[in-house]
Amino acid sequence: MSTNNSNHLVNPQARDAMDRFKMEAASEVGVNLKEGYNGELTSRQAGSIGGQMVKKMIEAYENGMK
Repeated sequence: MSTNNSNHLVNPQARDAMDRFKMEAASEVGVNLKEGYNGELTSRQAGSIGGQMVKKMIEAYENGMK
């Protein structure tokens, strides 16, 4: 399955897991996310969430290599 939108996850389970992961990362950096659209976030807040997600993915990868 493919899609034209590169940000669209086709598998509903993958989408749910990514949403949980995003909420967890937001909580860890002190950003209050709500379900659905969060267009009121500042660039700094959105970047903090994305950065935390990347940090956690790198840590998981490094732990998997041990």
